[in-house]
Amino acid sequence: MIITVEVTTRDGRRKEVSATTGRSLMENLRAAGIEEILALCGGCCSCGTCQVYVDEPWLAALEPVSPLEDEVLDTTNVRRSNSRLSCQIIVRQSLDGLSVTVAPED
Repeated sequence: MIITVEVTTRDGRRKEVSATTGRSLMENLRAAGIEEILALCGGCCSCGTCQVYVDEPWLAALEPVSPLEDEVLDTTNVRRSNSRLSCQIIVRQSLDGLSVTVAPED
């Protein structure tokens, strides 16, 4: 199934991305050509280069931050209260309309 995710890039452009459920948000963003999502570790939750800021209303719809994700986010200088690693967000139908902003390069 396909849902829509709204992405704000680092330069402030808003883009609607079609995302396939069952895949990570990181995989979907990269497939949509969002090159700012580096994901240097390939989605293994070890580098922090796929960090996004989730719009506040959507935070409660996500699975809680795991201890490993929390540890990786702590290593970045651009972490906010709404920071998440896009490799750790699995796209599902209930996230249709999810809105995120790509975090600045660390």
